[in-house]
Parts: sequence; structure tokens; C-alpha cells
Amino acid sequence: MLPYIAEFLGTMMLILLGDGVVANVTLNKSGMKGAGSIQITFAWGLAVMVPAFIFGAASGAHFNPALTIALAIDGSLAWELVPGYIIAQFAGAFVGACLVYILFMDQFNATDNPGTKLGVFSTGPSVPNMPLNIVSEAIGTFVLVFAIKGIAQVANCAPGVDKFLVFGIIVSIGMSLGGLTGYAINPARDLGPRLAHALLPIKGKGDSNWGYAPVVIIGPLLGAIAAVLLYGAIPWA
Repeated sequence: MLPYIAEFLGTMMLILLGDGVVANVTLNKSGMKGAGSIQITFAWGLAVMVPAFIFGAASGAHFNPALTIALAIDGSLAWELVPGYIIAQFAGAFVGACLVYILFMDQFNATDNPGTKLGVFSTGPSVPNMPLNIVSEAIGTFVLVFAIKGIAQVANCAPGVDKFLVFGIIVSIGMSLGGLTGYAINPARDLGPRLAHALLPIKGKGDSNWGYAPVVIIGPLLGAIAAVLLYGAIPWA
């Protein structure tokens, strides 16, 4: 039971802090409105790192169905844990997004642009091109998962340092590739909050753009699976 609780709480915290910074920077009447993409990118890295420190020992701190499935494929996680992990991740993401709405309700009400409101919850492409958007998400997730696996190549890595390295991985992907699709690189990170956007009584919220959902499912799954397969094929020793 503990691993599932850890995945739920960790993903909830991830979205609370990650979607929270987007609300903080983009919504009207927020004290940090206009801080820009640099703050968002660094804060998303921290949003992954903070719960990873707390819940890493309990569940491995996946917080990402694509990573969970990939690690099951390469034998790092038992398949019987996968359904519970994924349910916990999506549930945590949904609850985290609801908390962001509650906290920033006045700022949502003061913001007229429906696209800005949706952007707090979920990702979207700078140029809509579904095949290329899928490739972007696949490559971003490949880098994420391959680099996470690659931490094992760091000799004598002190306990906890791996979480700082994951922070660096997330920030690097965001800084280099984030402008293409918003680097969901995680189906739960996008679809849980997107569902919250669809269900919550957000004033003037507009459409939830479910047509984009295949991008944040197919891309991360392909990228994560390719990463573990390639990593496993390399003769490291």
C-alpha cells in the first residue's frame, strides 16, 4: 500500500508545485505575473525534485506512467505494481490540479483568456502538428528516462544526489525543448490536470482540447520504452 500512497502524494505535490508556478506567473493579479519561462522551467524541476526526496525510498518516485511502464518492461519494477502506480499517479495529478484552482481561484476569475487558463493545467504545442508534436514528446521523454537510467553510471553517487541530478535533467529538457510542446513528458502530468480543467467550474475556461491527448500519451510512452531498451542494449561493463 505504501508505494501507491507515495505515488499519489508525490504526483499531487508535483502538480501542485508545477501547475502552481504556471498560475503564479501567467494569471492576472498574481504577485509574480510576468516572471516568465525561466521561473517556470526551474520551478518544474524543483516540483519533481522535492517529492522525489520525500517518496523516492517508498516507491521509486516515478510520478509518471510512461516511466512506470518502461521500468516494468526492463524488469526494474514488478508488473503487478503497474496498474496501482498508474491509478495513483493520475489521481494525484487530478487532485493537485484541483488544489491549484482552489488556491488561485481569484486569479482565474480575474483572467479573461481561456488559453491562459488551460495552460495552467495542461500542455500545448507552439505550432500544432500532431506527428511532429508526438516526436517532440517522444524525444523529450527519451532523454528523461535514458538520463534517469544513466544515473547508475555515476560512480560512488552519494544518497540523495540522484534527486539533484533529476532536477537538472528536467530543467535541461525544459530549457532546450520546452518551447515546442510544453514538455509534458508524462501522461499523468497533462491528462490529470486536463480532466480537472474540464470538470472544475472555472469561469470562462473554454475548451479542454482533448484532441491533443494522443500527443501526451503516445509520445512519452514511445520515448520511455525506447530509452530503456537502448540503455539495456549497451554493454556498460
